[in-house]
Amino acid sequence: MSIATGTYFIYQVQPGDTLYAIADRFGSTPQAIADANYLYPPVTTPDLIFPGQLLVVPSNSTNDISTFYVVAPGDTLNRIALRFSTAIELIAGINTDIQDPGLIFPGQPLIVPAFIYIVEPGDTIYQMEQRFGIPRANIISANLDRPGFSPTTIWPGYALIIPLETSENIAVMDPLPGTVIQSGQRVTGYARAFEANVLHQVRDSNGVIVSEERSVMADQGAPAYGRFESTLPFDRQPIASTGEVWVYTRSPRNNEIQDLVQVKVNFNSV
Repeated sequence: MSIATGTYFIYQVQPGDTLYAIADRFGSTPQAIADANYLYPPVTTPDLIFPGQLLVVPSNSTNDISTFYVVAPGDTLNRIALRFSTAIELIAGINTDIQDPGLIFPGQPLIVPAFIYIVEPGDTIYQMEQRFGIPRANIISANLDRPGFSPTTIWPGYALIIPLETSENIAVMDPLPGTVIQSGQRVTGYARAFEANVLHQVRDSNGVIVSEERSVMADQGAPAYGRFESTLPFDRQPIASTGEVWVYTRSPRNNEIQDLVQVKVNFNSV
């Protein structure tokens, strides 16, 4: 499985753009952009792009795993949230430079809850759905308007956008779905939580609670979206090869779990 590392920008081609200009703007290369978007026959004439197409642009700006969407003319937060199957409030909340959700600007880079998967020979969208626990419709939505993208045919080496499963108030950025975790695994993300209190646990697919419920404080409490970081110590060994990381809050009224995000993971000890 080939989850891409580094920073990626999701960019809509504008009139007058060339691969060279786009590469220069985002710290990439024309070859890297062509590879990520399969700008080759039979998809297209080599290196040919058109206004309105959505490109995935690898960047050399940082080694962090992060994905940005670059606001295009006419975009709204609602439109962007729909593309990534998430909430307007979450997109606005994790991008602290947004002061007014109704006011975003062309060229503005926004952090989005998504990651990039490099397609391997034989991969299908159905397999991605099963591997990552992300609905097929969400994957298709995130990749609309891209050159070379088809729900029935994806090309080896293609940089596929995988939107993360979120709730309205929580986005888990690490671990990514489908990855192998072990005791001490880092868990990070954003949460809009009462008194900044975020909870997490790990369960295997047989229902064994591998890591008991623990709490971590986000750096801000509701109504802000605070960033949180914690670890997942294993209290017992999993008895299944797959499971889920749960990140959530509890209702201050009745202590029920709310805003649950379940991240599908694998274990290597079974």
